[in-house]
Amino acid sequence: MRDKTVETDRNGTRFSVKELKKPQTDTAKLGHLHSHYAQHPSRGLTPAKLARILSQAEQGDLIAQCELAEDMEEKDGHIFSELQKRRRSLLDVEWQIVPPRNASADEIEDAEMLAEQLEDMQILDDLIFDMSDAILKGFSNSEIVWQQQGKLWLPEAFNFKDPSWFMTAQTNASASGSDNNIVDRNELRLRDNTVEGAALQSFGWISHVHKTKSGYLGRNGLARVLAWPFLFKNYGVRDLAEFLEIYGLPLRLGKYPTGADKTEKATLLRAVMSIGHNAGGIIPKGMEIDFKEAAKGNKDPFEYMIALMEKTISKAVLGGTLTSQADGKSSTNALGNVHNEVRQELRDSDLKQIGNTLSRDLVLPMYMLNGKSYRTPNRSPRLVFNVTEAEDLKGYAESLPKLVDIGFAIPQAWAQNKLQIPVAQKDEVMLTKQAKNESTELAFDKPQTKLKQMAIKRIAVLKSQSEKEKQEVDDVDLMSASLQAGMSPILAGFTDEVRLLVENAESLEALQVSLSELDLSIDEASEVLQLALVTADLAGQFDVSEGN
Repeated sequence: MRDKTVETDRNGTRFSVKELKKPQTDTAKLGHLHSHYAQHPSRGLTPAKLARILSQAEQGDLIAQCELAEDMEEKDGHIFSELQKRRRSLLDVEWQIVPPRNASADEIEDAEMLAEQLEDMQILDDLIFDMSDAILKGFSNSEIVWQQQGKLWLPEAFNFKDPSWFMTAQTNASASGSDNNIVDRNELRLRDNTVEGAALQSFGWISHVHKTKSGYLGRNGLARVLAWPFLFKNYGVRDLAEFLEIYGLPLRLGKYPTGADKTEKATLLRAVMSIGHNAGGIIPKGMEIDFKEAAKGNKDPFEYMIALMEKTISKAVLGGTLTSQADGKSSTNALGNVHNEVRQELRDSDLKQIGNTLSRDLVLPMYMLNGKSYRTPNRSPRLVFNVTEAEDLKGYAESLPKLVDIGFAIPQAWAQNKLQIPVAQKDEVMLTKQAKNESTELAFDKPQTKLKQMAIKRIAVLKSQSEKEKQEVDDVDLMSASLQAGMSPILAGFTDEVRLLVENAESLEALQVSLSELDLSIDEASEVLQLALVTADLAGQFDVSEGN
């Protein structure tokens, strides 16, 4: 029987399971972190200040860079919106626990146990969302609160910790007593008021480092890419606000007579400054107020600057612009689909990175603490997100039988994986091909629904017309003509409404808005189509019964 009181983490360090009962950040040594508040470095941000913040992050001081990233997400609605699209898309993808290759029965049983425990957790989606914060800041840490349920050690909560609580080592703390002075700039450590910081407790953290780009940990996040367009966009917004404040307002020029004292001058100045808002005022006799021509200008340069920076932000976050905003000129459906495929590739990459971290920091500890088959970390189950898109069922249904007929040996598991159809378990109810029952299909004397009754009447009319015309016109042509006669008035109504919008539209953008708001009722068209389909089905059954 394996000793459960002492475990070995992924680095080979032995530790006691009793240490899991108390979170690392609750110790007195790290108590100062709980009273840390952001300094909001975005206030008065300039190119020089931004360059200094980024340089400090490269040297291991991540506080200002993380707080700036938080400010950017809060203050810039466009950055917030684009990040939400990328982060929220991760929550809709199914995941599974995959046992190791050539797994034994015990390893499969442990993998199923872990999957069951994780599926029962109501907090896993929140954890995945918190981990995706690393896309912007480069890393995300959530502390695991363990609990013991019977003989099982299970996570009770995942407490997201502010990124400003962490640092990268500025000295090689792991090489104490040796001559190796190489600094590990990729190791996250808690700020404990020491130069090297405190190492993260084994099995106590979900520590996710997101590889948005290559480089040291302090340079991984999108925040460094977005900081410059964020800064320049704010310059454009500020200048636009100043322009709008004075644009269109006439220059008010006060004239005082020679010999006016300070009191009279002050009275005239107050009148000049307030007359634009109050639309009235009084001044001493002999003084004048002239209204010069209003200031002229154009807001287009400011709007261009803001739009250019927002497009740059969209490209950095989502890989394109047409999944977030369209300019009405270059935006087409084909280009939009291409940009959406790029966004899907980013989603798949994000999920694979998050899956690797969860396998290492969550699945492996749970397996080591609770698995009966655990022998080595190399045989640990993995958490994998199902990012494979289902192929076209119709295309495969037509091509696979033909390929099999000419001798292709196609594994069933490969086909089911391509079509995203799970393998049926032993006790599951499976779909089977049902035998046709002619007695029920052709039982016209039984009570019919209203739709079938109408269809039967339509068949009788068509048959009578066909007999009168001595089969000069094919039955299919008659049904097509009947469907056309029923649909033509409905489609004409649709066309008239769209034509009216086109004729009254002032611009292409206005037409797009009007079309998106157009509410066309398809109830009548649906009824005609349903009647036609049922009519064709029953007519076919009738022909079969008559031997035709």
